[in-house]
Amino acid sequence: MATFLYRLGRFSYRRRKIVGAIWLALVVLFGVGASALSGPTQDSFEIPGTESQEAFDLLEERFPAANAEATSARVVFAAPEGETLADPGHQAAVSDVVAELSAAPQVAQVADPFQAGTVSDDGTIAYAQVNYTVGFVDLTDEAQQALFDAADSGREAGLRVEIGGEAATDAEFGGGTEFVGVAVAAVVLIITFGSLVAAGLPLLTAILGITIGISAITAATGFIDIGSETSTLALMIGLAVGIDYALFIVSRYRHELSAGRDGEEAAGRALGTAGSAVIFAGLTVMIAMAGLSVVNIPMLTEMGLAAALTVGMAVVIALSLLPALLGFAKHRILGGKIPGLKVRDPEADDGTVTMGRRWARFIARRPVPVLILAALGMLVLAAPVTDLRLGLPGEGSLSPETTQRQAHDLVVEGFGEGFNGPLTVVVDGAGSADAQAAMDTAVATLRSMDGVAQVSPPMVNETGDTAIVNVVPDTGPVSSETEDLVHQIREQGQVLTEQTGASVAVTGTTAINIDFSEKMSDALVPYLSLVVGLSLVLLMVVFRSLLVPVKAALGFLFTMGATFGAIVAVFQWGWLNGLLGIEQTGPIISMLPIFLIGVVFGLAMDYEVFLVTRMREEHVHGSGPTESVVTGFQHGARVVTAAAVIMISVFSGFIFSGEDVIMQIGLALAAAVAFDAFVVRMTIVPAVMALVGSRAWYLPRWLDRVLPNVDVEGEKLTRFLADEAEQHELEPVRG
Repeated sequence: MATFLYRLGRFSYRRRKIVGAIWLALVVLFGVGASALSGPTQDSFEIPGTESQEAFDLLEERFPAANAEATSARVVFAAPEGETLADPGHQAAVSDVVAELSAAPQVAQVADPFQAGTVSDDGTIAYAQVNYTVGFVDLTDEAQQALFDAADSGREAGLRVEIGGEAATDAEFGGGTEFVGVAVAAVVLIITFGSLVAAGLPLLTAILGITIGISAITAATGFIDIGSETSTLALMIGLAVGIDYALFIVSRYRHELSAGRDGEEAAGRALGTAGSAVIFAGLTVMIAMAGLSVVNIPMLTEMGLAAALTVGMAVVIALSLLPALLGFAKHRILGGKIPGLKVRDPEADDGTVTMGRRWARFIARRPVPVLILAALGMLVLAAPVTDLRLGLPGEGSLSPETTQRQAHDLVVEGFGEGFNGPLTVVVDGAGSADAQAAMDTAVATLRSMDGVAQVSPPMVNETGDTAIVNVVPDTGPVSSETEDLVHQIREQGQVLTEQTGASVAVTGTTAINIDFSEKMSDALVPYLSLVVGLSLVLLMVVFRSLLVPVKAALGFLFTMGATFGAIVAVFQWGWLNGLLGIEQTGPIISMLPIFLIGVVFGLAMDYEVFLVTRMREEHVHGSGPTESVVTGFQHGARVVTAAAVIMISVFSGFIFSGEDVIMQIGLALAAAVAFDAFVVRMTIVPAVMALVGSRAWYLPRWLDRVLPNVDVEGEKLTRFLADEAEQHELEPVRG
């Protein structure tokens, strides 16, 4: 492989105009395709195989006029202090708001609080349920603005009015964050290379890669259903790996130029060495992302496949377009230096004792104490993970300044926590001899259960074989007591089926969230086994070793443990809440473990491949066990540090967003990259490598014969170049 990449690097450098023109044409082609073929994103949330999804599908079949997928809002009214909504003026103001909402675009129905009985016992708080004719994705700006305008009308009349529900969500939240990431990356790259040209190339290739990837995803929306979050994940991962991969190749190219080689030869050697590591690092990330399909949740499957596509594009660009751009830059990549910024080539072998070399020597002299201390520290950080509780935070986890959070709190104050998360119980009497009797029995059973605050009369469909019963729990939608109640209702439903032949199922937002969390928990071990197992095989091929892949996987488990420990301590226990601006503790979002495993495993294996490949390269080329660790670490540490700092800075920006879900993702990713890069890969890994010495590269002979030899460290390339040089020396003699 190294020899092939060497030739590819030289070809792209030499034919840079052709290669550049091809990629420019591809950017234009994909851009035109995205513009011409794109369709609307579809944020449908389906969880195949769960009771809540089956009940939801049944509702669509038996109650077609209800439009189960339609969005809704809840407008909450509160009377001024010392007054009640029964005051004629306040009651008239509420009626005016309801009338204004009824005339708003896309509104199907508005329930007047005084007619629907949704007024608190003391008369101070009431809410009106607003149902729309379309889902949230199809809700127009005019319809959403009409909702807010109606609330303003109530406020002008002297009432406190807050809005909750999906229709009140700001669909534009989070835009522009990627530009902050690019700016941070630019600063770190300039500090790393000390050159504007060298810093610009990784940014340029990464942006081109995500442009093509996002364009392809956008074009695909015209043919298949793709959620709006899909392109966001693809952009984030594509930007991260695109910068990383180009960073390593550009660093190696600068080293080859500094060694006196011409541009074409330097590009070939850079690709023949660092390029091999890029391929296998990219494959590892792609495995992790594509592996999300094992969870069998369409939303995660499409997100994973889209991210894998973008990573693949980043690899191809790094191996083909980047050498062409190096050809355009030539030796200018060593110039354009920033005045006053002194930067040393991290790949140089001039005898200078760098900070990275000092750290590696320190670890190599004391591997056992360093290993014990680092491992114990990670275990201590991981201790809170035993209290990990998964769920999907609702409006109660939003910032207290938002109208959704204030609406949530008013409902809790006036009616109780359970009114923010009612359960929808579907009674299917099609298989019962007496459907009405089965429905009555179901309602009576629900009313007798502990933890139930209110049970509505059954709403029966036109054929009389199916009923909807709304159940309000005593507790909130994210509490463990509500989860227990859902399971109890399902157990009682099985008893009812045996008695009457009617089936009972629980659905609604709260039940769907519970089922989603449980499905994510059940998928965690299979997903982790798949990703780690396939990557172990891949790393075994890369490093020709049994120990190194196992060490890499165990190090990743350390990272995950410490990361989840940190987010439990912050978001469940409340540590550092004041510093981070977190107003309320709650469960960890249920998709975070799967999401983190996929993203962080890919980035972690990037650092593992780039660092340990250099160690193996030194070992193969004759260095002793300890010296190969020290020298390989010195060569890779600076660029790995730069890559990690870029990612940490970008992810940390999300911590102060004020949105609970975004804050959790931001903190988890930033902490994971910090733990993995600086504790696992740059402390534990060199300690283990120094401790085991040459035994790190042991591979049984039978396994050595079975596994393909891909020559990541460039041993065959070295022989190829030596033979080529010898042939050139002999040619004049033969002539």
